[in-house]
Amino acid sequence: MITIQFCGAAGTVTGSQHLIEVNGKRILLDCGMFQGRRAESRTRNREFPFDPKTIDAMVLSHAHIDHSGNIPNLVKQGYRSEILCTFATRDLCAAMLIDSAHIQENDALFLNKKKGRHRDEPDVVPLYTQEDALRSLDSFSSIGYDRPRLIAPGVTATLSDAGHMLGSAFVTLDIEDFEDKRHVRLLFSGDIGRPGLPILRDPKQPDGCDVLIMESTYGDRKHPVYEDDIRHFEQIIGDAYRRGGKILIPAFAVGRTQQVVYTLHQLARTGDLPNVPVYVDSPLASDVTNVFRLHPECYDDEIRAFMSQNGGRVDPFGFSRLHYTRNVEDSKQLNFLQGSAIIISASGMMEAGRILHHLKNNIEDPNTTVLVVGWQAEHTLGRRLVDGAPQVRIFGDMYENRARTEVLNGFSGHADADGLLAWVGGMAQRPKQAFLVHGEPEPAAVLAARMSAEQGVPTTVPVWKQKVTV
Repeated sequence: MITIQFCGAAGTVTGSQHLIEVNGKRILLDCGMFQGRRAESRTRNREFPFDPKTIDAMVLSHAHIDHSGNIPNLVKQGYRSEILCTFATRDLCAAMLIDSAHIQENDALFLNKKKGRHRDEPDVVPLYTQEDALRSLDSFSSIGYDRPRLIAPGVTATLSDAGHMLGSAFVTLDIEDFEDKRHVRLLFSGDIGRPGLPILRDPKQPDGCDVLIMESTYGDRKHPVYEDDIRHFEQIIGDAYRRGGKILIPAFAVGRTQQVVYTLHQLARTGDLPNVPVYVDSPLASDVTNVFRLHPECYDDEIRAFMSQNGGRVDPFGFSRLHYTRNVEDSKQLNFLQGSAIIISASGMMEAGRILHHLKNNIEDPNTTVLVVGWQAEHTLGRRLVDGAPQVRIFGDMYENRARTEVLNGFSGHADADGLLAWVGGMAQRPKQAFLVHGEPEPAAVLAARMSAEQGVPTTVPVWKQKVTV
């Protein structure tokens, strides 16, 4: 008998965790951090729906925090087996989990200082510390794409290129179910990328499976043509430059920042970028960009050709007007910039990091443009800006939102509805049943109906903590 419990990213796009039980063993797929309302996030991230000490193996699809961010807490609470992932994912997590811990520690320090008259309340304790994050890295075990690995009795895992971010993978579990005497292939999509985007290879087409657990982030919409969004991107920057305003680009430090930098580099080389300085104000993004440079094996043909110019000495993530700021003093100097500038900073959903300081200093200037290039989860500052909130709270204080907010979904690293359906439709062996996760209720429901009607795949949308037998 095989059971699946959906312990996260069910009915939402954050906190990916799925527990597989077979042959008396428990296998965890992803261990992401839940991001949303502060109190709810604190509870859901601290309290697993299972005992971490009872998990026998874990497979990590990719390094984004909503998939990896609760790993240090998992290990802190007693997980002692290996965490299987790709080489690039391990290298990215080495930077990202420590950065996440740093944020946890700073948040706790800030909240404890802000308690004021409520000093009788207990101190806020970070979800995990940098020491916890470092300790969790001992559990990581790297493997190349398409190299099967036995991870539990009767269970073989294979990681294949998902094309979503550096090192991302979809996970195939070939399971010999000893109790029911059958072979079952279970496929977990992780996050599936978009064909045709720069830097990374397109998602690999799987042969098929019996049971599919698939993301549904953009299950009810179609992305704009990427080339059209590049032209829109160029237009937004040009308009902001003519107004003399700042262009703030909140971007995930992993993947989206490198994509934006590469696009700006391309525009600079063709003469289509105004004479404006560009700053990447994120130590994590700087570290991650170095990891990108270490893994050219993940690149597609387009970026390889770009790099081969000038005798192969072109750095896709560096050009003359681009500056990476690392220390706090350099970051603070950006507050005194005169005229237009492009500032790319984390976090992508504007819930933490240096982007909050730039928003605080520029959100009330009508010449400011906030250019959103990634998914914004419910109850985040990013979602409130996208929804046009007239006022927003930053560092506990209210600010008038006078900035222009522009959204470019064409930069998304997620496949849209048609892309997900094509990925399933390309399987020689269609799933006998599918479960849609990592999507808000409406997009997931729309995609489930299309999966059933167009692909003939019985598809359901599970709820949080639901357990099913397959």
